[in-house]
Amino acid sequence: MPETLTPPYYANTPFLGALPKVWRDPLHFFCEAARSNRVVQFKLGPRHFLLISHPDDVKYVLQDNARNYVKGYQMLEPFLGQGLVTANGDHWLRQRRLMQPAFHRGKIAALSGQMVTAGQEMLARWAPYAQTGRPLDVASEMMRLTQTIIVRTMFSTDVSANADRLAEAFGEVLEYLNSLLFSPFQIPLSWPTPTHLRFRRANRYIESTVYRIIDERRRTGRREPDLISMLLEARDEATGEGMSDKQIRDEIMTIFFAGHETTASTLAWSLWLLARHPEHDARLKQEVDAVLQGRPPAFDDLPRLPFTRQVIDEALRLYPPGWMFTRLPVADDEVAGYRIPAGVQLMISPYVTHRLPEYWDAPDEFRPERFAPGADEGRPRLAYFPFAAGPRMCIGNNFALVEAHLLLASIAQRYHLKLVPHYRVRALPIATLRPQPGVLMTLRER
Repeated sequence: MPETLTPPYYANTPFLGALPKVWRDPLHFFCEAARSNRVVQFKLGPRHFLLISHPDDVKYVLQDNARNYVKGYQMLEPFLGQGLVTANGDHWLRQRRLMQPAFHRGKIAALSGQMVTAGQEMLARWAPYAQTGRPLDVASEMMRLTQTIIVRTMFSTDVSANADRLAEAFGEVLEYLNSLLFSPFQIPLSWPTPTHLRFRRANRYIESTVYRIIDERRRTGRREPDLISMLLEARDEATGEGMSDKQIRDEIMTIFFAGHETTASTLAWSLWLLARHPEHDARLKQEVDAVLQGRPPAFDDLPRLPFTRQVIDEALRLYPPGWMFTRLPVADDEVAGYRIPAGVQLMISPYVTHRLPEYWDAPDEFRPERFAPGADEGRPRLAYFPFAAGPRMCIGNNFALVEAHLLLASIAQRYHLKLVPHYRVRALPIATLRPQPGVLMTLRER
């Protein structure tokens, strides 16, 4: 039998390991590391990592041998608790089964009207910018919009009076979670740093709001067409048991964490890419005009807007919000002939795999037609996995895609967007892949 190999080190320097290169340009570092060898290892200070990127290896870890690879996101538990992102084992399986019905096609269709309504409100708010030519940061606007949608679809009208404060608190939590990324040392949360103090204050506010709504709904039996009602009604098929207040709290935190910034980022990158490629922008507008005939989009219109979806898929290929995630092997394993020791942090990057030239012609170019029917023939299925894959695939992927599809069509129907000249946008890899410092654009009514 062939000998099991040890993955080679990449960019290893004394004490710091690969940290200088990662700090300088993380995306370039990971792409170059992946091209140096099929499996590589590197260190970030004292922390040790492996990186895989080949679609077959991704499939093996996320799907074929998924039981051996668990999530290791303990640093997120002060906020997310034991929600779907952080949980493992039987607890994760039970929660997944309880949560799945809330994300079925019919439930998403029922919530889609709120997505469109929030989008139309935003577009009306943009009118003064179109009239004056004043630039607008559409990345911030997309964040504000998706925050509004996730709050409304989660809580209905229960937080209308303090929705802005709730969104601000979630932003402070995300600031703390982003501070953990690429840090060689984990500072204890008990230390009173400004970021930690803001996080603890924001976390308390969100928790008190969530528990208040749960208590009121349980006491009154009131049901609304929102996600919190779906979670309250969820029952385990085997035992008939529902979720505890703590479990509902954890899943609400998880939905907000995973469910708004990801869509906001996708929309911001889609608009940026379209503004840089007017031929694709014109084709999208032509499709939207022909199908919608001037009325707002609805859930049933989406199958007739295929190019709009292709634009979103290509934006997700180039700039996947969940650009990097990790798995921890429970037992020693072997991937592509290389030894994978138990407990090592195994990094998997959709951003890296989505740009491998072996599977994508001109991988850095924006070509929505890559996702036209039949265009993926011969391409490995996991050459593209913006929402991960296997049993731990993102449960809200269809919610996010419907939301992005409806909102992109709404924006294209109402406005022409143009990039501000000489305004440079770069990808900032933190918890999500944000356009930095934003996407500054001018608007013109159609």
